[in-house]
Amino acid sequence: MCFSATASFSAGALLLGVGTLTLKSATRPRELPFATIPLLFAIQQLSEGVIWLTFRYETPMLNVVMTYIYSVFSHVLWPIYVPLAVLLIEPSTRRRRLLVAFVAVGVAVGLYLLYFLYALPIVSRPIGQHIEYVSPHFFAAESMSLYLVSTSVSPLLSTLRLVKVFGVLALLSFIAAYLFYAIWFISVWCFFAALMSAVVYLQLLSRSLPLKESRS
Repeated sequence: MCFSATASFSAGALLLGVGTLTLKSATRPRELPFATIPLLFAIQQLSEGVIWLTFRYETPMLNVVMTYIYSVFSHVLWPIYVPLAVLLIEPSTRRRRLLVAFVAVGVAVGLYLLYFLYALPIVSRPIGQHIEYVSPHFFAAESMSLYLVSTSVSPLLSTLRLVKVFGVLALLSFIAAYLFYAIWFISVWCFFAALMSAVVYLQLLSRSLPLKESRS
């Protein structure tokens, strides 16, 4: 899991398979960003697998590069990408208007965290069979709350049942990871979130997207 190189690589390989199936299930251009979520999670998990290997083989330069690649996914991409992907497949005009605000929140927190990735060095280190990412920035509680809103609350606004399920699982895993793995929160929660990518495939497989837009 995010608990070893083997688990990260295994999760990444599994998600590559799920992601391939998910992309094949997408039939409309507006579904593609949502369908790409498993593949993006796969890249993130594989990058963390490499980070594990940099500890074992003592390659500090590669560690820095892969840590930043992983952190761009975890800190910057997801708070922007998730609400945008949900917005694009949402059939309800009213809900889409609400989701635009969540996209704006995601962009704000993503750019804020991107600035600190640039301004202050982020460090990854193995502690207690997990990877801890030390990412200094101000207003941690506030930025974490906005991150949660954009990545986990935005899917709950969807009128699509399985998108709501994705949001519920994201929210529950967020809470569980924070309560039980607070020090390694970023690594562990991203692993749980990656496993939830199966819900993305089920949503597209279900063909529950209506052909016409709804006003509700």
